[in-house]
Amino acid sequence: MKQAYRAAVCAALSGPQSMKIELKTEAPLKSGEVRIAIKAAGLNFPDLLMTYGKYQFRPDPPFVPGLDASGEILEIAPDVSHWQVGDRVMAGSKGGTFAEQMVVPATACSRLPPTLSFKEGACWQTAASTAWHALVEQGKLKPCETVLILGASGGVGLAAVKLSKDIGATVIGTGSTEEKRQIILQAGADHVLDPSDPELAAKVKSITNGVGAEVVYDPVGGDLATKATRSIANGGRYLIIGFASGDIPSFPANHILIKTYTVIGVRAGATPRRVPEIAKRQKQALMELAERGAMRPHISHRFALDEIQEALLALERREVIGRAVLLME
Repeated sequence: MKQAYRAAVCAALSGPQSMKIELKTEAPLKSGEVRIAIKAAGLNFPDLLMTYGKYQFRPDPPFVPGLDASGEILEIAPDVSHWQVGDRVMAGSKGGTFAEQMVVPATACSRLPPTLSFKEGACWQTAASTAWHALVEQGKLKPCETVLILGASGGVGLAAVKLSKDIGATVIGTGSTEEKRQIILQAGADHVLDPSDPELAAKVKSITNGVGAEVVYDPVGGDLATKATRSIANGGRYLIIGFASGDIPSFPANHILIKTYTVIGVRAGATPRRVPEIAKRQKQALMELAERGAMRPHISHRFALDEIQEALLALERREVIGRAVLLME
């Protein structure tokens, strides 16, 4: 018998206030799919942007947002052999996790390691995959190098801090408040700076004995990007993760020429979907990191599904440090 379940639906592209709780009816499984009883769903900044229609992936309303979830498998399609009902999993999707259950391809699931709780598992995948794809696959970060991580108190920022230290690099993070800077240091950063400091670039140069940061990890954009380019080392790599500031920066071609640095766009979800070999490498690496408990997320806010509007507004007000999570029970 088909069961009803609750989901948070974006009814219009007008922001968090457009989110409504609705009852949905289970759809039958197709070949290769599994149904998951969601225990927790992670909130990501793209979820907020999607409610305004401002993200690269722009679904038409009504739709259920959400990229990350953890839970237990409720049902498997007859041709799925590597999962069983009751298995504890993490799952990623282009939407649909802000609900009490979801259907995804079995290949979209990873086993939830015992090192992570449901809350942590729901906040792990997107941030960890973004950090890994940026720093390892695209940025080629080395243990002897220094990385400047902008917006280091956010979900993808803290994941990058922890992964960079796991690699063995020197980490400089930026945080806009004393509370955020303390969390960044607790995550393992070697140095932390205020992004509003007009001497930001000079301080990065001082920390690196005049060399600058070989890698800049930027999920923020806006005016901070201009400051960060002034602190990059000759021949460095500038990783564009996103534009949490709401402003898309312009990079001066003459400065890139003079300092011979490379500007690299990072699409941690889209690129592995296009390139199977990258997807295989990424999945293996992330599973090993998860099993070791690396990049364990810092969760500052917890909300019930009914509180979805307030949860997204907390992201918008920049109140979240690390990650926020929706709990279904």
